[in-house]
Amino acid sequence: MSFFLGALAGLFGMWLLYTGKRRHVKIIEDEKQLLQQEKQIVVEFMHNMVEAVAEGSDRAAMFQRIIHAAILSTGAMSACIFEKRDDDTLKGIAVEGLFPPQRKLPEDLSAKLVTRTQFLESILKSETFEMGEGLIGQVAKSKRAQLIADASIDPRVIQHNDPALKVRSIIIAPVLFQDRLIAVLAVANPADELAFTDTDFSLVESLAEQVGLAVHNSDAMQLQIEKSKLDLDIELASNIQSLLLPSQFPSSPKIEFAAHYTAAQKIGGDLYDVFAIDENRIGVAIADVSGKGISASILMAICQTNLRHISHQLNSPAEVLSAINAQMQSSMRRDMFITIIYAIIDQAKQEITFARAGHELPFLYHRTSNGTCQVETIESQGMALGMVPPEIFDLAIKDKTVPFSKDDALILYTDGVTESVNSSGEEYSGERLMNAFKTHGNGSAQSILNQLMNSVHRFSGDAGQPDDLTLITIKHS
Repeated sequence: MSFFLGALAGLFGMWLLYTGKRRHVKIIEDEKQLLQQEKQIVVEFMHNMVEAVAEGSDRAAMFQRIIHAAILSTGAMSACIFEKRDDDTLKGIAVEGLFPPQRKLPEDLSAKLVTRTQFLESILKSETFEMGEGLIGQVAKSKRAQLIADASIDPRVIQHNDPALKVRSIIIAPVLFQDRLIAVLAVANPADELAFTDTDFSLVESLAEQVGLAVHNSDAMQLQIEKSKLDLDIELASNIQSLLLPSQFPSSPKIEFAAHYTAAQKIGGDLYDVFAIDENRIGVAIADVSGKGISASILMAICQTNLRHISHQLNSPAEVLSAINAQMQSSMRRDMFITIIYAIIDQAKQEITFARAGHELPFLYHRTSNGTCQVETIESQGMALGMVPPEIFDLAIKDKTVPFSKDDALILYTDGVTESVNSSGEEYSGERLMNAFKTHGNGSAQSILNQLMNSVHRFSGDAGQPDDLTLITIKHS
């Protein structure tokens, strides 16, 4: 008998062990199924995020897609996203469903709107929270998600008189990327009228993490798009600027020209121009706008247009620059100015007349009567365009005329030449340029240009070019 009872107890124990194992296996299988479902939800959510990012640059529309995906994923009745602004406040940017406002509502406001949904949306999108204010601000400040399973007993939850706005259960999660707060995602009231669970909480945290990655990628993509647009605009502006530079020089049996121009950026602030005024006279200009980039290139194009127009009306270079200053002075920004030299080469008189508005002094090469070579600077008065009003500018600007006969040479340049630096930070300088010009001034215009640029490049090496660089050589053959 005792043997029989012992065997029966053993069988019962084995049955308990078997059913326990089956129950344990079922629990594990249920957990695996839940994990698989959560994984599938996150995958689908990520797919929706990719679509939201790819839709375009409308940030509010992207957030609207995000909360719609959040509602579908969590089974919540409503959701809202509060975006962090530059002033460290949080503002509602997207809402779906009857999401309860996070402040008490004035009782007389709802009647002023057509529908309750419009009312709630307007309230939520106008609400702004400081860091640490209310549940939204607390989650933003702590960067830690909150699960309030039973909101009816939590004093932190704002409850409203309208039964449709009662908060039964709510999850609020920070949207982060690399610990940087982007927004706060909140979902309220499961559709099955039960409370949110720890599994729901884990899911919302995962979704918020994916939102952070999606928003970051969207910002990076939009930045790249804007950069590409800007690069295209700059490339177009650079091409237009290159069209403004002379593609060929006026034909002359006595005068040769050569020029070199390199912008420090894609668009430069230097200008040179060579053009025929009449059959005997040739106009030559070189200029430098303070600053670089698109604004400098636009200002330079305006300057060139005025130069071409006015130079055919006035014979004096000083009067031409005075007229340009009067024309441009009122439209130039206070922090911008243009240094310029405008010269007229008179082939019949074999002379050059200059006017200099604050630009680098030109160098003149000529042979003396005893056959020696000499380089001298051509001094003249003048202030930069746009710096002072016409009544002051006109008093300072003066013409300067010098002989320019056979074998003479002239160079005009911008400070990018003399201020080119080597690896030690030392500048090339006007003195080095003058010495190189003295050595090579007996060659053709192109030969002189090549030799001077070689001298600059040998000096600067791989140190780079901090400023626009322009050099014009003129030779009387």
